[in-house]
Amino acid sequence: MSDTPFGFGLPPEEPEDGDGKKKGPAGGGQGAGGQGGPGNPFAGFGLPGSGGPGGPGGGDNPFAAMFGSLNPNDLGAAFQQLGQMLSYEGGPVNWDMAKQIARQTVAQGTPDGTKDASIGPAERSAVEEAVRLADIWLDGVTSLPSGANTAVAWSRAEWVEATLPAWQQLVDPVAERVGTAMGEVLPEEMQSVAGPLIGMMRSMGGAMFGQQIGQAVGVLAGEVVGSTDIGLPLGPAGKAALLPLNVEAFSKDLGVPKDEIRLYLALREAAHQRLFAHVPWLRSHMFGAVEGYARGIKVDTSKLEDVVGQFDPSHPEELQEALQQGMFQPEDTPEQKAALARLETALALVEGWVDAVVHEAAKPRLSGADALRETLRRRRASGGPAEQTFATLIGLQLRPRRLRDASRLWASLTDARGVDGRDRLWEHPDMLPTASDLDDPDGFVHHEQADFSELDKMLGEAANGGPDLRKEEGGNGTDGKDDTGK
Repeated sequence: MSDTPFGFGLPPEEPEDGDGKKKGPAGGGQGAGGQGGPGNPFAGFGLPGSGGPGGPGGGDNPFAAMFGSLNPNDLGAAFQQLGQMLSYEGGPVNWDMAKQIARQTVAQGTPDGTKDASIGPAERSAVEEAVRLADIWLDGVTSLPSGANTAVAWSRAEWVEATLPAWQQLVDPVAERVGTAMGEVLPEEMQSVAGPLIGMMRSMGGAMFGQQIGQAVGVLAGEVVGSTDIGLPLGPAGKAALLPLNVEAFSKDLGVPKDEIRLYLALREAAHQRLFAHVPWLRSHMFGAVEGYARGIKVDTSKLEDVVGQFDPSHPEELQEALQQGMFQPEDTPEQKAALARLETALALVEGWVDAVVHEAAKPRLSGADALRETLRRRRASGGPAEQTFATLIGLQLRPRRLRDASRLWASLTDARGVDGRDRLWEHPDMLPTASDLDDPDGFVHHEQADFSELDKMLGEAANGGPDLRKEEGGNGTDGKDDTGK
């Protein structure tokens, strides 16, 4: 688990394979933030002396994205932006600023020189056809019906616009907790007379979060291939999305026909859509685990109190140096551990199920299915770009550490219980395998399957003050099955 809260650089970590085992030292010596090393929380901002690549005006500097190179001609715009930062009175994150920075980051293009471009009719048609065919193939390997009402091809800018609401839901709880802790630094007797100062601190905090998020989301838009790359539904419900420009970049040097790659990615996107559309509790379960993690953050502000008490405005670098020494290290609380365990297990089960059903659908039809499966497993399980960027946003690493174990378990369940028996486990969260079941998949596959129908019947009778009238009238019971038991 990352020990770093939202918006701070992450330490370098050894990559893992799909079994959650370390493979060796990570290359590059940089954390998930990719800038400045583990001790510098503001490396992502490219501040003077922060160690960010390029410094002021560099390509990875979100202030440069806002203010340009800060030459005299830009000072007027810079002060205007500063005024907007100080006048912000919204929530813990300035999302208008985040969108602006993300769009500007996208417009700058990716490091390989690729610029964003509008999607043409041929690309849209190719994505629509790939998703349509993917849904037909998936019909034969899962009992969950299609969850994609529409198939869309997005530019990078369109991905930013479409996913920001989900980022807000994920990030706001963490930003709120950290912002509250920063506001509590002032002694209680000072808080009553320091209203304007506290308001300014919160406005600046919202702007700083907005800049960091905007930069991260903008970079991520140049790397993702769909709307479910991190295992969570970031786009609107019912929309299966691919980014043709990024699919093209992903396809380079794989030695697999591009049509096959597009179709394989469409299978993964469509499989995710089925799961989140027809398992109604799953989205709230996973987003709730992130919120639970945020509630457990305990920010150590003792160092900040010392710095505020001794702060010399003529030497602002002293505050930056103090921040670089890990001032905001959250405690590893039981609440965080429990929330993280729920989230990691759910991610493994989601990714493992998608991996298993997509492989079953693609293996007989696509010559490159095995190679694509392994490529995506490694990209996902070893901390790919999406996971790394997300880690800088909320201080969590969303790796499905047990991806291969979960995939094997779902495949074994298919053999033992059939497709319907396997997918029926998604009807209730208590029916799903646990982390310990991933250690002993054979034991889970062959143990007596839990049956919640009697419990649901009792609860229904208790709620209605008598027998469950819905079943007596021939309707569906609370177990979601019809009179045929399906």
